[in-house]
Amino acid sequence: MQLELLNDQGQVASTMDVPETVFGRAYNEDLVHQVVVAFQANARQGTRAQKDREQVRHSTKKPFKQKGTGRARAGMTSSPLWRGGGRIFPNMPDENFAQKINKKMYRAGMASILSQLVREGRLAVVESLTVESPKTKVLAAKFKAMNLESVLVISDEVDENLYLASRNLINVLVVEPRYADPVSLVHYRKVLVTKAAMGKLQEMFA
Repeated sequence: MQLELLNDQGQVASTMDVPETVFGRAYNEDLVHQVVVAFQANARQGTRAQKDREQVRHSTKKPFKQKGTGRARAGMTSSPLWRGGGRIFPNMPDENFAQKINKKMYRAGMASILSQLVREGRLAVVESLTVESPKTKVLAAKFKAMNLESVLVISDEVDENLYLASRNLINVLVVEPRYADPVSLVHYRKVLVTKAAMGKLQEMFA
């Protein structure tokens, strides 16, 4: 199959051949969902913590006498049944949220996402994307000329000028092919891939 190749102004310059195994695969919604959820789960950090009944600050004094009150008997206020008491199964900092995805499944899921982006017209190939100086307004003007607002740029090599010019744009993310993740591919409205990066994507997900 063929994709249009754009120049720096966003105009069609020529076409390039791409393999259907990466950019013409049928969309597998269940697999894409599994890949996206696994990626987000693996990015989670175990930074939350709750206290059990041993760790909460409380008195060991019996709150009221055992009999004659008409209430349920209680031994101490740290009981999980009481407000302010400890949790029965507290969340701990060492909790592991990782989900395993086989390499073959991950490659198939990424190829399915890329193929769907091509069908929806959300993926474009550009000859190259460079800026002469690390100025945000220079890169913003270039994207405005190409009618791009929310864009993920996959470049074969992110130089310092391109990195510095793009990091202050809210709806722009510039990455190398190895850092392209399923969540970003789905999130951004447009995916702009340089011609050299297309070859790397084909090697990774073919």
